Amino acid sequence: MSENVEFNKQVFDKVQYERIIDTSFKQLGVKTPQQQLEETPTVSEFFQLYDELFYDINEKGPTNSHEYLIKQSSEYINFEKTNEEIEALQDEIAQLRTELLDTQRQLIEAQTGVSIDEEISKIESISNVEPITTSTSTSTTGGSISGGGSTGGGY
Repeated sequence: MSENVEFNKQVFDKVQYERIIDTSFKQLGVKTPQQQLEETPTVSEFFQLYDELFYDINEKGPTNSHEYLIKQSSEYINFEKTNEEIEALQDEIAQLRTELLDTQRQLIEAQTGVSIDEEISKIESISNVEPITTSTSTSTTGGSISGGGSTGGGY
């Protein structure tokens, strides 16, 4: 009672093997670089998602927060350096305005032959009001110069 069993073995060369046998790891979730690129959001899609998630994002935190985004973006564009430059320029503008004001005062005094400080003192003594201060002050937020004084006056 012997039976003959035939075995057939099919052999593939390297080219045939790659075409016939699927060697990818689809079941493990490994994606090809092309699939990864296709799934990466564009800049436009990122900002659309950002707008949608804006109020869901934590305000502060070391990661995944508005604070984190601000810090990262500030470092990227050298924002702190830009702020320092702006403040330095505002200080310079304020100084130049002070110098201009002093020069205009000297010009008026030279043209009229009258000291502005003396005239202010005369007015104060006649009107019996608190002295008007003639010093100038600068505002770092606006960079403007305003006359000081308790009466709201100036020049």
